[in-house]
Amino acid sequence: MFWVLFLLLAWAGLLFACTRLLKAASELAEPPPGTDARHHHDELSLYEAAYLAGGPERVAELTLLSMQRQRRLLLAHTGWATVVDPVGRDPHECSVLGAFGPDGQEPVTSVRSAVARDAAVRALAERLGEAGLASRDEARRDVESGIRSVRRATVLVLGMMVAALCVPDPGTTTTMILCWFALPLILALGCLAIARVEGHGQSGWASPAGRRLLVELGREQGARGSLTAVALRGLRAVTDPELRAALTYGRRGRIPRQRGH
Repeated sequence: MFWVLFLLLAWAGLLFACTRLLKAASELAEPPPGTDARHHHDELSLYEAAYLAGGPERVAELTLLSMQRQRRLLLAHTGWATVVDPVGRDPHECSVLGAFGPDGQEPVTSVRSAVARDAAVRALAERLGEAGLASRDEARRDVESGIRSVRRATVLVLGMMVAALCVPDPGTTTTMILCWFALPLILALGCLAIARVEGHGQSGWASPAGRRLLVELGREQGARGSLTAVALRGLRAVTDPELRAALTYGRRGRIPRQRGH
């Protein structure tokens, strides 16, 4: 019965990892002490909705699209942006304009990255965090670390199972060993599946209170193609194929070349 030691090691590693993930998830679900999450959806601006639904890059994309619809910025399907009106009307628009060089043209991917790192987005995140609507960076990192721990524990379970099968035991069959190790393996895979489903079903940037506001906002103002829909669902809500191409060009790090240069 030496294989039982391998089983106990597998259970110990898995339970430790699952406990770590559950603790991190519960802390993520709780608003920070001293915050007030009472925030009506009528008070939720598009920038706030964009941050809660998709983070800093969503705010940058929303700003670019909003300025383009006002014909104050031109977005070409080749991935280049051109300034038409050099006057920003809010801090986020000012951060967009500040990302351009003297010729008023830049790749969309460069502008998006600069805006996502701008102080205006950091101030927005702090404001939402103080209101209890945005999840804390530390809590998000803890959840991600917990998921990685469960994945490593899954590998540990498989490794211990292989080791147990390699240990000869006249009184134990291979089927029995597989059945015993199937229990921790099912727990590990189930935990990862739940984490994946929860991750797809909610924004990692919004707290539970923030997610409720996003749902309310989407029900009332989330018509496809609107700026609200873009704030909530990202670029897949953009109906114009050329605009979608302009905003997605270079998203994987490729800087587009401007024609004629």
